[in-house]
Amino acid sequence: MEAVLDECGINLSHDLVVDVLERFKHARKPAFRFFCWAAQRPGYTYDSRTYNAMMEILGRARQFETMVSVLEEMGEKGLLTVETCLISMKAFAAAKERKKAIGMFEWMKKYKFKVGVETINCLLDALARAKLGKEAQLLFEKLEHRFTPNLQTYTVLLNGWCRVKNLMDAGKVWNEMIDKGFKPDIVAHNTMLEGLLKCKKRFEAIKLFEVMKAKGPSPNTRSYTILIRDLCKQGKMDEAVADFEEMLSSGCEADAATFTCLVTGFGNQRKMDKVFALLREMKEKGCPPDARLYNALIKLIVNRRMPDDAVILYKKMIRNGIQPTLHTYNMLMKSFFMTKNYDMGHATWEEMSLRACCPDENSYTVLLPNFWLFKLICIQR
Repeated sequence: MEAVLDECGINLSHDLVVDVLERFKHARKPAFRFFCWAAQRPGYTYDSRTYNAMMEILGRARQFETMVSVLEEMGEKGLLTVETCLISMKAFAAAKERKKAIGMFEWMKKYKFKVGVETINCLLDALARAKLGKEAQLLFEKLEHRFTPNLQTYTVLLNGWCRVKNLMDAGKVWNEMIDKGFKPDIVAHNTMLEGLLKCKKRFEAIKLFEVMKAKGPSPNTRSYTILIRDLCKQGKMDEAVADFEEMLSSGCEADAATFTCLVTGFGNQRKMDKVFALLREMKEKGCPPDARLYNALIKLIVNRRMPDDAVILYKKMIRNGIQPTLHTYNMLMKSFFMTKNYDMGHATWEEMSLRACCPDENSYTVLLPNFWLFKLICIQR
């Protein structure tokens, strides 16, 4: 690879390096080889942005030894930034490496970065998203005397407990938030609303929702979407539609996320007439479908083993200027291979490459069992 790159005579820029790394974000080995090759090119030196792009890839791949080496290199060159530390914190937390995530505070001290409430909130949020609600709470209690918590701090802790379905401790955080003089805002209310529904406490969720309508903060589109999503998962589409209509009458505008819930719900019940009616309504309301909605539609069609219709949707997605995701291509490939259309399955792989979408492990899991069958058919022809 390095020899071919040498022959290209490329004039490297930071934008180009970042773009290449973005393209190969799911392929850690070639990305790192390119990164090392670029470092040796005459006249080119990395800046913090290119280093951080590589750190994102290493963190996603959980290559922590290499991450630490890059961190040390950045520190020696004076290129370490707060963003680098946050990238590392999030990567360690996502891998449930709590001690390493917290250890990043020592790095920040070493390089004299200010550790304020925003930084601590970021780490608490990373732990919460990794379903380490208990660890986030313990860290908060350990650091409480070193910073002044704000409303976001308590909301993050609330989210951590809700994600692990611990409503008792979520309730304690809620009460402490109020005792400290903070008034829970719409984000905190929506977090609790979602937590109650995750724990199948629908009665309590509805009660909270009614309190929001009566005393504030008034439910917003996200509040209604949380309720609608839960009803759609249960197949209670009449109730979901009723909540949708109430949302519109209350002055909240539906967004793509709301429509995606309803489309998925009706699609799972094979009520495609309702699905198409919703799509028309989206168009009338000037609410264009996003990548998630297209992916939800493609998944519905793939599950019905209709790959040709999935391709029509894919082409429409492209025409509307929406970039297909890796998930889009993986679903299309799976659909073609399920129906033994190996030519189109392989064509989808090639299309993914042309669209600068680097495959991940799931892509290879879909391709490899069918690749040799495809090759065998080509030989027999």
